[in-house]
Amino acid sequence: MSRITWNQYFMAQSSLLALRSTCERLSVGATIVRDKRIIAGGYNGSISGGVHCRDEGCYVIDGHCVRTIHAEMNALLQCAKFGVPTTGAEIYVTHFPCLQCCKAIIQSGMKKVYYAEDYKNHPYAIELFEQSGVDTELVPLEEQYDLISRSKRELAEELLEELVKANADQATIRKLTNQFNHLFEPEKYHL
Repeated sequence: MSRITWNQYFMAQSSLLALRSTCERLSVGATIVRDKRIIAGGYNGSISGGVHCRDEGCYVIDGHCVRTIHAEMNALLQCAKFGVPTTGAEIYVTHFPCLQCCKAIIQSGMKKVYYAEDYKNHPYAIELFEQSGVDTELVPLEEQYDLISRSKRELAEELLEELVKANADQATIRKLTNQFNHLFEPEKYHL
């Protein structure tokens, strides 16, 4: 077995943190790293001691849950709480940071953002990262380090089987099977 790369190691840590999320809409994890050492981690959820969306439902205003603190912000606040400097650090996030987290990352002095998935990438966040010299890099989490990949695959297989049983349109089944292969079996993927 080959040794895990640093990027996959830290992204796997973020994926693990996301499993602690109490958000019903999207589970996100973030790991702040300096000199190849983890200095903080966070996941999206309610304030300490507050009610959770999983228990009470989301508190949505203007399309955003106002109960939730984002993973990146939780990791940054952990650094602030314990007096850990973030200048020159890097952050590994399961999803591209929102505009507000982008600004906080820039202000904290971090130099690079690694993210595993695109998620509503705001054009102004991209512009701000570029203007401030904060590099961003897409680092998809490899399946063997994705703690829920087996569940995702099993669900997708089950859904495809149900479509076949329901005599769904063959073109649709072919299209979805190609997408499945692209996600789970890229070495076999052929259009």
